[in-house]
Amino acid sequence: MDISSFNDTICAPATGSGGAIAIIRVSGPGCFAAVDTVVRFRAGTASSSEGYRIKFGEIPDVDEVLVSIFRAPHSYTGEDSAEICCHASPFIVSRIMQLLADSGCRAAGPGEFTRRAFINGKMDLAQAEAVADVIAADSAAAHRIASNQLRGQYSEELRSLRDRLVEIASLMELELDFSEEEVEFADRAKLNSLLDVARTEITRLADSFKAGNAIKNGVPVVIAGAANAGKSTLLNALLGEERAIVSDIPGTTRDTVEETLVLDGIRFRFIDTAGLRESSDAVERIGIERSHASMAKAQVVIGVLDGLSPLEELRKACKEITSHLSPAQTLLLVRSKVDAYDAIPQEEFPRFDRSYGILELKYPAFGTYNLSPEELTAELAESLAGYVTSGGVLDISARTGEGLEALKKRLVESVGDLPDAASATLVTNLRHYEALVSARDSLSRVSDGLRSGIANEFLTQDLRSATQSLSSIFGEVTTDDILGRIFERFCIGK
Repeated sequence: MDISSFNDTICAPATGSGGAIAIIRVSGPGCFAAVDTVVRFRAGTASSSEGYRIKFGEIPDVDEVLVSIFRAPHSYTGEDSAEICCHASPFIVSRIMQLLADSGCRAAGPGEFTRRAFINGKMDLAQAEAVADVIAADSAAAHRIASNQLRGQYSEELRSLRDRLVEIASLMELELDFSEEEVEFADRAKLNSLLDVARTEITRLADSFKAGNAIKNGVPVVIAGAANAGKSTLLNALLGEERAIVSDIPGTTRDTVEETLVLDGIRFRFIDTAGLRESSDAVERIGIERSHASMAKAQVVIGVLDGLSPLEELRKACKEITSHLSPAQTLLLVRSKVDAYDAIPQEEFPRFDRSYGILELKYPAFGTYNLSPEELTAELAESLAGYVTSGGVLDISARTGEGLEALKKRLVESVGDLPDAASATLVTNLRHYEALVSARDSLSRVSDGLRSGIANEFLTQDLRSATQSLSSIFGEVTTDDILGRIFERFCIGK
């Protein structure tokens, strides 16, 4: 859709199904004429009404309605707009939409009302994206972040940064105009200082994406391990419900299963994955590849080790898990099925308590239960390539609940102290994060160039690149393609 083609009138339901009342929005140059065609008002018309008025009317053989009038430019979209409030019967809503279409309106696309608000200067692009975040917010913290961005606090900070870069670029480009006279308009030490300040601030914003994304979307936690290690059972135990299919048959989980859980006010997105093993099954191999991809993207990985497997199998499982991780990720190791000995007849295996201190016997056929969690951590150290956290391996039983509370505590600790969403400026949007990283990299090249004496014409190119990256966040530099990708994720009617 061409961003300059908003010369028609659109309509769409702005409320979901299931309530008692529905609202149908209408916006565009023919808005009031269309409403007057559909609604019979008791007094006057929509076209003759002042803005910020609510008029009572009737749609013959359909419903009695209230119509809110908003005149350009004092409306959400910046255009003449109206909102028809009616009963939420699917028939009524559908019939009103049909009548509006007959009177010249077009059904709005996803996010088209907000897109028009952006094009008409009612909000910048970062604020427009915040509209969708406000609607989708499922926690108080996520709502506070989105509300701050919608009010423009985030955009103002970015504009201030952009303006500083423009000032630096203008001084350097002015020197290019007087290059033959060898005039220097800016002290190089001062320029470096200004660049360092700007780069530090951009880095702070980019680094806030981890916390912002955790608040907005939840901390991604992948549950990984060998086939039949107890991953799905652990997920069900954490959630307190039978969400994932559990079976003794290896390879039961063929695809990722995702569920959320809030712990101490932090939203975690748990992703159960297919077991890591060699497989000749084509479908299972696809599931394993998706497991690898999910692990690479996770902030936290819970590595599940089968307590019934011998030590060498656990070493192999550790190597398989860590081969798909980076140092920036957190790995929490758990040994599952610690209640297994309770089911073994006493004559087959001497019982001992969970202190591991009574019997010093080894039963390799029964896994690693002769080793304490501390001893097991030490035995696996070489295979873990330094990934084990200070807590070491944690023993858990999904059946009895042993270790689950300790695991939840470690999950919360792995996130660290999240900043106050009410006061901090946090980046929650991947597009914004990528633009900030691009701007930071461009500024790093400028700083390096200043120190090594590279000519201004090359440095100003990187400065312009950094400026454009920041400007793209709030929409001063954009394209139809970018706008299409952003607004297609909005709901109809917004």
